[in-house]
Order: sequence, then C-alpha cells, then structure tokens
Amino acid sequence: MRHVAVVDLGYGDAGKGTVVDWLCATRPVHTVVRFNGGAQAAHNVVLRDGRHHTFAQFGAGTFHPGVGTHLSRHVVVDPLALAAEADHLATIGVPDAFDRLTVDGAALLATPYHRAANRAREIARGADRHGSCGLGVGEAVAYGLAHPDDAPRVADCRHPALLRRRLTTLRDRLTAELGPLDAPPVEDCLPAFTGFGGRVAIVDGSWLAGALRSGTCVFEGAQGVLLDEWHGFHPYTTWSTTTFGKADSLLAEAGLAGDVTRIGVLRVVTTRHGPGPLVTEDPALPFADRHNPTNPWQGRFRFGHFDAVAHRYALAVAGGVDGLALTHLDLAGPDLRICRRYDTGDRLTPGPPGDLDRQAALTARLLLSRPVYDDPPADWAEAVGAELATPVVLTSHGPTADDKRAHGPLVAPAALADSAATAGA
Repeated sequence: MRHVAVVDLGYGDAGKGTVVDWLCATRPVHTVVRFNGGAQAAHNVVLRDGRHHTFAQFGAGTFHPGVGTHLSRHVVVDPLALAAEADHLATIGVPDAFDRLTVDGAALLATPYHRAANRAREIARGADRHGSCGLGVGEAVAYGLAHPDDAPRVADCRHPALLRRRLTTLRDRLTAELGPLDAPPVEDCLPAFTGFGGRVAIVDGSWLAGALRSGTCVFEGAQGVLLDEWHGFHPYTTWSTTTFGKADSLLAEAGLAGDVTRIGVLRVVTTRHGPGPLVTEDPALPFADRHNPTNPWQGRFRFGHFDAVAHRYALAVAGGVDGLALTHLDLAGPDLRICRRYDTGDRLTPGPPGDLDRQAALTARLLLSRPVYDDPPADWAEAVGAELATPVVLTSHGPTADDKRAHGPLVAPAALADSAATAGA
C-alpha cells in the first residue's frame, strides 16, 4: 500500500486542497493526515455543484463520505476554529465532519491567549510586520518550546482542573510579558475546550499506525516550503516545518518509512500573501484571487511570474518529489512569463537547518535580486517539468476535481491504474 504526501513548493496557496480533494475523488482514501501548521491553513475546495469550503484543520478530502481527518501531534489544534469550520461544513451538506475526526492528544492547543499575544506582537512590529495570519499558531509553538511541561495540549481538554491550571499560567505569563490581553477570562474558555474534549476522538500515536495499515492515507501539508521555519526566507517564515519532514517521521514511527508518493504543488503563477521576497512580483499582471483577499494581518495577495529559481530551491530543501502538480493553468496567457534565473544567478543553495542568520542573509540577497525573463512557453507543463527536472503528473485548469488531468501512472485514478496494471500483466 502506498500513501501520498502533498506539499506546496512555493509560498503557500498553490492549491494543495484541490489536489487532495482530487486524490480522494479518484481512489479509496482512508484518512487525510494533517502533519503541520494549524488553523491558519486555507485550502480551498470547490465542488462541481458550486459548493465551496476553505479547509483549515479538517482534511481537504472531507467532502467525500467516509474519508477521515487525523490531526497529528505536529498540528496546533484550535478547537474554537474547528467548531466554526464544522458548522460551515454542516450548512453545505457535510454534517459528520466531527464524527470522522481523530486528534492526537499530544498536539498543542491554540487558545485565545495565544491569538491575542500573536496580534499584539505583530502590531508592535509596525512597518516591520512579518505577515502573520494572526491566529496564534506560532505563539502556541513558541510557548510549547519554552514551557514543554505545562503548555496546554489536546488531551488536557478531558481534564478540566489541569486545563484550568495550564490556561491560567499561560494567560498570566503572557500578560506579564505583553500587558493586558484582548482575550476572555479562563472560566469563559473552559466550557468550549472541555466540550471539544467530550466531542472528538482523542487518540495516541498508535492510532495513526493502525490507520496507515488499514488503507491509503493522504498526508496534507500546510503553507509552503519557501515559508519553512528553518529553510524559508527569515524572518518572513512560519513556526512550522513545511517540508515532508514530519510526514516522513510519522511514517517511520509506524514502520512504513518510504512507503509514500511525494507530490509537490506549484501554481503556474508564483504568489505570496503578505510581506517578504517575491522576486518575480509584477503588479501589472491582470490576476485576482477571490479566495485570498487582502486582510489586516497578512496584507496583500501578490502575483509574480513563474519563479523557477525559487522553486528549484524549494525542491532541494524538500529532498525532491516524485511528481509535480501544476495548478491554475487557466491563468496561463501571453502576459505570464517564466523566470529561469536572476541577475544574481540561477541557484539558491540550501544551508544547514537552524542557521537563521544565513537565511536572513539570503532574504537580503533576494530583496536585491531582479528577475531575468524568458517568453511564455508553448507548453507550460513540459517547460516546468524540464526546468525543475521533475515530471508534471497532474495539471489543473480550474477549481474542481473535473478540471484536473493526470499524466502518466503515478497518480492516475484508481480505475485507470488498475486497468494499466492488468494490461501490463
């Protein structure tokens, strides 16, 4: 049995959700496993009948009956946001999202105190804001690293006294550091968190090992490799490992190391939400994205020509992929060009993880780099595959599963793959 891992090789928003939805529409999938990030994810899925949902914590295969979601211990879980997301899914015909959800009890909780602290810090940065989503995910990770023994975790939702103590300590520490927080009293938070604990299936690490042996699982990444906490362009990064690293570790713990097909997702248009390097940015490009509007925390949604230099770097950082999914091909036209090199060179060299000074120097270099463009290719999938030395195995010309086309056997729909195997026999 071979599982599938889906990772964004850009700055996020490349279409991971629509790729995961297509995978779940074209083969039997047991569970979508979220393995990084938290409620700041925004994976848009549109069905042929027009229904739309932005998946943040539920897996993007949730429209398909029977497909579960597992939030691994590497996800920062926000019960309040999950409840709102489940409510929206119920209004569009998916009433059982919570019934198909499992959550690792060791996962960190995101709380109103993390969110308030996150926003206070971002406001204090003024013109040097990092483009945070303002949902407290990074704040929860930072607190968990600083206070690993008493950071609130999902399992605490079933132990009210322990949860009360940890929330109170969290609030008091952050208030001492930042001043009064725009967040409700602890006693007002407790019912929601304990209600969540009584509603969902909270499991330990052994649950996922069983699921991986029960059927095909799709590992759904969040954000993009160019925002990775160690390899992204510091300080415009996330508090999360956005490569395949955490998915690989979960598979290895289950004794299934390497039993995975790795798919890297790219837009034909390189985009970025918020500040930070985007070498090929071109305000004259005639594009808009209604699912990614300007907002007060991330800022503008920015568009650039296809940046092969940045995506080559992401591939190297991620350790390569088995195939590429190229999305938004409906935007390809005479205005869109390809950047194979900068005026400073055609390669960005990955460094050792954790050297943030090196990454900040790389950021400074990128902010001074200028793109060198080539004309639009006649065949974008062929050109991208050749430029990145990796085959394009899925193309997307629109938002729905019907707008996807598989190329070759790697991710072919199950019926076609079975037919090909029978013919080969």
